[in-house]
Amino acid sequence: MSLNVESPHQENEAGKSGFGARFALILIALLWASQLNGLIGLMTSNAQSEIAIHYHTTQIAWFGQVGLLVGVFSTPFIVKAAGMFGKKRVLVVITALGLVGDVIAAFSTNFETLLIGRAVSGFYGPSIALVYALTRDVFPPKLVGPASGFLGGGMGVLAFGGPFLSGWVLDDFGYRGVLWFMVIATGISLLALLFVVPESPVREPRTPVDWIGGILLGGGLTSVIYAVGKGEAWGWTSGRTLGFIGGGLAAVVAFVLVERKVEHPMFPIGLIGRRRVWSTFLVAGLVMGAIFAQGTVTNLLVLMPHIPGLSDGLGWTATKNAWVSAPNSILLIATSVFTGVLARRIDTRVLLAIGGTLVALGGGLLSQFHSSVANFMTIGALSGVGMGIVVALVPIMVIESVKPEEQALGNGAQNLMQGVLQGALTQVAFVLVAQNANVMKGTAFYVDDSYSKALLLFAGVIVAGVLLIALIPKSKSLDEVETGQAVEATQAA
Repeated sequence: MSLNVESPHQENEAGKSGFGARFALILIALLWASQLNGLIGLMTSNAQSEIAIHYHTTQIAWFGQVGLLVGVFSTPFIVKAAGMFGKKRVLVVITALGLVGDVIAAFSTNFETLLIGRAVSGFYGPSIALVYALTRDVFPPKLVGPASGFLGGGMGVLAFGGPFLSGWVLDDFGYRGVLWFMVIATGISLLALLFVVPESPVREPRTPVDWIGGILLGGGLTSVIYAVGKGEAWGWTSGRTLGFIGGGLAAVVAFVLVERKVEHPMFPIGLIGRRRVWSTFLVAGLVMGAIFAQGTVTNLLVLMPHIPGLSDGLGWTATKNAWVSAPNSILLIATSVFTGVLARRIDTRVLLAIGGTLVALGGGLLSQFHSSVANFMTIGALSGVGMGIVVALVPIMVIESVKPEEQALGNGAQNLMQGVLQGALTQVAFVLVAQNANVMKGTAFYVDDSYSKALLLFAGVIVAGVLLIALIPKSKSLDEVETGQAVEATQAA
């Protein structure tokens, strides 16, 4: 049984004095759901060096990427189902699938089975899109901005507490402990969604599913990411590489043509074709995709062993990494919460440009200076402020760009764009990192110059995203858009 949202009297109190007990509880449950992917991503990122050494594999990139591929492919179908059958209901289903995948991974005894488990858990990938859509619907209008900013700032809470948690689990229980912790974390999220979060009343009409469009879009984008990941092994000009990339791009083009003709498209071209929508998604996808991809490479840098002549990793423990990144995380949390309030008064495009510039500057400096704790802490302070601004603004800018009934589709499209760019950037970064790799006993070790090139790649992509902010037209402010449908429904009842 789910808790109902506040009564009108309680809603008024929430608007005046804060979130109130029930809204606070709902916010915590949604925060856990929104950051579960990040928590699992952080822990798997920290564990990847130990897993690569344990299984003697040079293909460790797929440990993180296989779930992303499944998430990209399934996003169109999951978002469509959420719009028709209820965002909470579908969120519960994909969380349960994520739990099944985590259990498979935890019981795995070889690298192949481990990848199967990670693939199944990838169905949980689009969850963040549904969480933000629920936030728009179940909170009173005055709380949507702060709630969205808080959820975005949850990345800072994760970045602060996650490394300590990950360090404790990994250092004391090894990678197997990480896998079992993922099971526990997903189970907690499933229970919280079932018993705390209310369902949104916003629905799309129940129409036939555009299977062809979904397969073309999800399959085409997945094909491109997969080809980028295999390009180094297959050869960038090989028939297989060009076939997967060309076939994937052709599928996306076919998707656009199909969507113009079908009666009930998977992603209406009218929505994606609006300048405010596609420009916001493009900028957010580039900046956020690069930020998350950079985290994977940075964790590899600090946690891989330092072996002169073989590996230029820093050889830190996960716990040491947690202490070094803690000040950065605190700044991220504080900045994101403050940004959620500022977004009601200052043009979000200006704020995003400031945040993106700070993140890009931090990434560029880190590419050249990453040999000491002092480097990471001083540069991390700059990046932390910038990331706090960015992660708080992205969900708010999506709310400003779409109508209530388009929210799930809008979040899904933005999440899809971000996932594709994150996956492609991660694959390209691993190609750069592996160019001068040293392989010993089946495990790849990387040199400093390769890490620098990958970090510069991310900084350059973020700069490109900041420049493209000029394409985003001015739209309604957060105070002018329609929000709080669940609360309104309660008042009407």
